[in-house]
Formats: sequence, structure tokens, C-alpha cells
Amino acid sequence: MTERKPELEQFIKMNFGAHDEDLQKISSYFTILPLKKGAHFLKKGQYSDKLGFVKSGVLREYVEVDDKEVTKWISTEGYFVTDIIGFFFDETARYNIHAIEDSELYVVDRNTYRQIGNDIQRWKELEKLFIAKCFAVLEQRVMNHLSLSAEERYLALFEINKSLFNTVPLQYIASMLGMTPETFSRIRNKLADSTS
Repeated sequence: MTERKPELEQFIKMNFGAHDEDLQKISSYFTILPLKKGAHFLKKGQYSDKLGFVKSGVLREYVEVDDKEVTKWISTEGYFVTDIIGFFFDETARYNIHAIEDSELYVVDRNTYRQIGNDIQRWKELEKLFIAKCFAVLEQRVMNHLSLSAEERYLALFEINKSLFNTVPLQYIASMLGMTPETFSRIRNKLADSTS
């Protein structure tokens, strides 16, 4: 019998309402992939042919712009990672994904992913919800960048993922929030002073 993947199954159940009998089938398509700190899950220019779910650890998505790295997203436990356009449309990756610390992912390759629909009757419905959720998160991030101040963006991220601020180099978080490390430090210090 295939080893259960409780973190992945719980995420799918909570977010997409999959039936218990489908959860083990879905998770059986995923295999475990250990990634050492600094190792890449995906590099820009490679075909984005796998979808990962972070079981443990932290991964950073980044692009290189004018000889500097810009952090697009930081994925912690319970997040999916891939270049979603590359994965669904057979295109090369537009950015890099690497492990900030030793990590483990549940991974499915594109060809295996496409077979899931043959076994799971509700798969098309679940897949549609998954893609919609990805774009809802993206839309919220765009809205935050357009409508919130730097301090409000800091607070919004802190509210949903406090642990990130203790485990990830702060320049990565600053970059993801669209601010300089100096602005990030100023906000951090101001908020620390206001709570002390």
C-alpha cells in the first residue's frame, strides 16, 4: 500500500472538499523529494514539469533583474510550488525556485498529473478550484501592492505567516513585499518600538 501523505491530504480536503476515498488516490501520485539548502527545485529556462507541495522547509521563488535577485514568493509548509503557467502550458520556467533550508516536498510530474483525471471522477472540478485558488492568491497580492502602504503590506504578511519573519533572511521578505531592506528594517523597528 502507498504511504499516506497526511499534510497533502489534509490540505486538499480543507481547501477543495475532496472525499476521503479520493484523498489517498490523489496523494498516491505524489512522491517525496528531499531538497538540500540551496538546491533548486526549478531553474529559469528549464521546462516546468513538476508540481510540488512543501511538506517541510522553505522555498523561495525569484527572478534575476539587472544583476540582482527579486523574490517573487516564499513558500513554507502547506504551500504548492511550481511555475504554474509553465506547468499547465508546457513552457519553460520564467523564474527560479530554490530551498532556503533543507526541505521535503511531495512532487508529481506533469505526465503523472495528467493521469489523475482517469482515476478521480471529481478531478476536473478539484483542478478548477485549485487553479482558481492560485489566481485568487495572485490577485490579492497584486491588490495589496497597488492599494496598501509598505507598512500595511508588512503587517498583512506578518498576520498570515509570523514564523516567516524568524526563519527567512529579511532581505528576501523585503524584496517579496516590494520594498528595500532599509524600508523593511525601519518598519520592523517602528513596530517593535510601538509594542515595547
